[in-house]
Amino acid sequence: MATTHFGYQSVDEQDKARRVRGVFDSVAGKYDLMNDLMSGGLHRAWKAYTVMVANLREGQRVLDIAGGTGDLALAFSKKVGRTGQVVHTDINEAMLRTGRDRLLDAGVILPTTVCDAEKLPFPDGHFDAVSVAFGLRNMTHKDAALREMARVLKPGGKLLVLEFSQVAGPLRKAYDLYSFKVLPRLGSLVAGDAESYRYLAESIRMHPNQQELKALMKSNGFGHVDFHNMTAGVVALHVGLKCS
Repeated sequence: MATTHFGYQSVDEQDKARRVRGVFDSVAGKYDLMNDLMSGGLHRAWKAYTVMVANLREGQRVLDIAGGTGDLALAFSKKVGRTGQVVHTDINEAMLRTGRDRLLDAGVILPTTVCDAEKLPFPDGHFDAVSVAFGLRNMTHKDAALREMARVLKPGGKLLVLEFSQVAGPLRKAYDLYSFKVLPRLGSLVAGDAESYRYLAESIRMHPNQQELKALMKSNGFGHVDFHNMTAGVVALHVGLKCS
């Protein structure tokens, strides 16, 4: 029976998706508040930079994977306009429902669907851009998910992966202290869930670093990949181009 990691635990591959779903079911209601508290509001700047790098134009089609509470989907919708389309997806129904409600509150109606990034229900070559923010590290088969993202992109299309990454060496001790001591306590106080935020810290350490993720993207459908470190490598934006 195949196993994979869930944070620092080794679990059955088929069980990881259920466990990840449980994490996000638990935190969905406080997700945005916790993002602001955990990052000191920096997640907004990281996402704004992602939107800038996406360089979307009126009329383009965008797929937002692991779109959660809808921050990127909302920003993308303003760029592609009424003639374009942004599809807002997530594997977690609670997160997607929260995001859909936020979008509706903002007066924006987007196609919204629950789907698995490893088995995308969209045709080949359909989108101009695909984004996945803070979701790739939770996927069981990252290589399969990346191949699916490449499949649904048009030739010349762009994948944007915004994800926690490997922080610069001088900051690692302080970052570890924050991640494993402060973060679970914050999760307990604000969201009533320390374990989900302990998993968050562990999942970041198990995720490929900047160079490893670049290589993984290049071996799964992307001919050219660059990455942009932000906040000393706490977060990196990887940008992959589908060349054919």
